[in-house]
Amino acid sequence: MHAKSKTYSIYLERGILAKAKEVIGRQGRVFIVSDDGVPEKWRNLLKKQYPEACMFVFKNGEANKNIDTLQDILKAMQQAHVSRKDTVIALGGGVVGDMAGFASAIYMRGVSYINIPTTSLSQIDSSIGGKTAIDFNGVKNSIGAFWQPDMVLVDPDTLSTLSRRHFHNGLAEAVKEGLIKDPVLFSLFERDDYEQHIDEIIMRCLNIKKEVVENDENETGERKLLNFGHTYGHGFESYFGMNGYYHGECVGLGMLQILENDEIRQRLKVVLERMHLPVQCEYDADAVFALMKNDKKADHDHISIVQVDEIGKGYIEDWSLEKIREKL
Repeated sequence: MHAKSKTYSIYLERGILAKAKEVIGRQGRVFIVSDDGVPEKWRNLLKKQYPEACMFVFKNGEANKNIDTLQDILKAMQQAHVSRKDTVIALGGGVVGDMAGFASAIYMRGVSYINIPTTSLSQIDSSIGGKTAIDFNGVKNSIGAFWQPDMVLVDPDTLSTLSRRHFHNGLAEAVKEGLIKDPVLFSLFERDDYEQHIDEIIMRCLNIKKEVVENDENETGERKLLNFGHTYGHGFESYFGMNGYYHGECVGLGMLQILENDEIRQRLKVVLERMHLPVQCEYDADAVFALMKNDKKADHDHISIVQVDEIGKGYIEDWSLEKIREKL
């Protein structure tokens, strides 16, 4: 990754978690952040390589991606005497990456961190690019910072311990990237054997995001494409209390909601159903709309949204809040 603020390596290799210390290869102390949703076998595999490291494990779930958990992490870092010469390692899914990354961004005005994603969602999308955030006052990702990792280690073997629902939840982000940037990627999900191509799917997604972030690190233009489905998706996620539907499931619902091309919407619906992801839900339109007005992409009376009229060619346009409400 050659982002404007930092250049760093992204490794995709089965079994790389077992030799993480060798690959990381740096001096100094390590502070590990994980959650109790990460199987103990993966936490122990990393901890054995860093027996002297402190490990902070918080409760799994989007509901815990909040300011209270952030403070607990910062307190633990302070008590462990983490210095600016030390390294934070995030081991887990998107929530862990967000929490560890944001804590690293603000602790002592910034310390190094390394991301080791263990879920399909984090391996495909959130582990690279430098977006870190917490949910605040019921609004998804409303407080955060851009803070790039020093390195990312992606080990597809860790996906073996995911539940089927979590596995497919993450793949919704890969479907999104296919729709906006890569017709071949999307076509993989229209096949019954898409799970046999998981390494290729991850690689294609990482390459797409790498290219987009290198062109627009702070999301002033092209990077907004990666938000396809997220405007309505974040509204649904906040409305259902973060844990009613998972992030990827809400993104899938959001893509169906925003699409205006009937053929693409139907093809997407078939793909989501193949992965046992929801294609409809019941909600209070006024309540969801109220949450969407707090979206970080909103600018007073309009919101930047992403639309797809041809698979692989997403584009950005502004919708009025009135039009956003009508689509609900």
